[in-house]
Amino acid sequence: MRKVLGALVLSASMLLVPVSGTAVAASPPHTIVTDGAKLAKIKQAIRAGHATKAQRDALKAVLDKADTALTAGPWSVMDKPSAPPSGDKHDYMSQAPYWWASQPKTPENPQGCPYVSKDGQRNPEADAITDHTYRMWAWDAMYYLSLAWYYTGDAKYAKRAALDIRTWFLDPATRMNPNMTYSQIIPCKTTISGTGIIDSTQSFSQLMDAFALLDGGAPGWTGQDRSGIKAWLTQYLDWMRTSPQAKLELAATNNHGTFLDMQNATISAYLGHRDAARKIILDAERKRFPVQFAADGSQPLELSRTMSWHYVNFNLTAWGRMAEAGKNLGVDVWKYRSPNGVTLRKVVDQLIPGALHGAEAWPHQQIGVFDQSIAADIFHAAAEEAHDSDAAAALKQMPLPAGGDTWPVRVSCFPLDPPLR
Repeated sequence: MRKVLGALVLSASMLLVPVSGTAVAASPPHTIVTDGAKLAKIKQAIRAGHATKAQRDALKAVLDKADTALTAGPWSVMDKPSAPPSGDKHDYMSQAPYWWASQPKTPENPQGCPYVSKDGQRNPEADAITDHTYRMWAWDAMYYLSLAWYYTGDAKYAKRAALDIRTWFLDPATRMNPNMTYSQIIPCKTTISGTGIIDSTQSFSQLMDAFALLDGGAPGWTGQDRSGIKAWLTQYLDWMRTSPQAKLELAATNNHGTFLDMQNATISAYLGHRDAARKIILDAERKRFPVQFAADGSQPLELSRTMSWHYVNFNLTAWGRMAEAGKNLGVDVWKYRSPNGVTLRKVVDQLIPGALHGAEAWPHQQIGVFDQSIAADIFHAAAEEAHDSDAAAALKQMPLPAGGDTWPVRVSCFPLDPPLR
C-alpha cells in the first residue's frame, strides 16, 4: 500500500503511539550524520498530519526511490566480469575514470599503454568493471530503504535493506572484503595510489545512518547482523587508517582528504568511539581549513579542476556531512574560524552566484553540464545550522534537483555521486 497519495496516509504502527488518548513521540534515532531529533520531529509531523508540503513531496520522492529498490539488486562485488590483481573477486575493484590509453591498442600493446590523465573526461572503459556502479546502486538503496522504513514502519523496506546489506557486506559467498586496495586502478601502472579510496569515502557515511536507523528495531535486522556489520567496519576502519593507500589519501590536501576524514569520523562514531571521531573532526578543521579555503572563501584546490563547479560543491558536501556528524559529537564546525578569518558559511556563500545564474556567473572552468541544483543541500545546511539568510534566499530562487528536493525529510547533505540510471 502506498503511503503517499496527495495527502499522506500512514499505518498506525509508527511514530506516534497512543497512550491514554495522548500521542507520544518515539525517541530520536541514534543516527551518526543526521540530527536524529530532527528526523523524529519530521516523523511526528507526518504522523500527526502537520507535515509541510515540502516534507510530503520529499517523502514521496524517498518512497519512490525505496519502491524501486525493492525489486532491484541485491548487488555484489562478485558480479564483476573479472577479478582484481589479487585474484579474489571479493576485493572491490574499479578503474580510474579520467585516465585514457595514449597509444592505439595493438597485439603488441593490447592496453594502449601508457595511460594518461584527462581531468574531468570520463573514460567509458571504467564502466566495464561493475563494482563502481553496483556500489552506488547498492549503497543508495540501503539508505533509502532504511529511511523509508523509519518514516512508514513498513517491514518490507527494512527487510529489503537488510538483504542488500547482508549481500554486499556479510554473506560469505557475496561479501566485499573490507579494503579498497584495487579501487580506481590505472591500467599499465603498478604504483600505489590512494585516490581510488574516494569511491568509498564520497558516499559510505550514508550507510552509518542506514545502520543506525535499522538498529532501532527494524524487522529483519538481527543482532547477528548488527554484530557482523560492526566487525566488518572495525576491519575497514583499520584499513582506512593504516594501509599505504589510506596514508597517501589522508595526506591529500583537497577533497580527497576531507572525505576520508569525514568517513573515518562517522565510522568511529557508529562503532562507539566518540572521542576518536571528535578528534578527527577537530583536527580536520585545524589542518584543512587554512589549506583548502582562501580568506575570501574560495577553494583554490578545487577551482583548479576542469570541473570546478562540481568539485567546489563536492568538497562542501564532505564538509557539510562533517559538520552534521560534528553536531552529534558536540563540535560546531559552522562556528569554526580559520586563522585567515574564513568560516564554512563564507565558503558556502561563494557558490550563490553560480547557483542562481549558472555558468555566466561562474568565472572558472566547468566542462560538461553546469548543474546549479547541486548546491541545494549545502545551502539547506547553511541556512539551518549557520542561520545563513543569503543561502536561504538563494534556495527560493535557484533550480532544485530534478528528481525532487528530498532534504526536508533527509536533513543532511547527500553525496554528489548519483546512481547511473
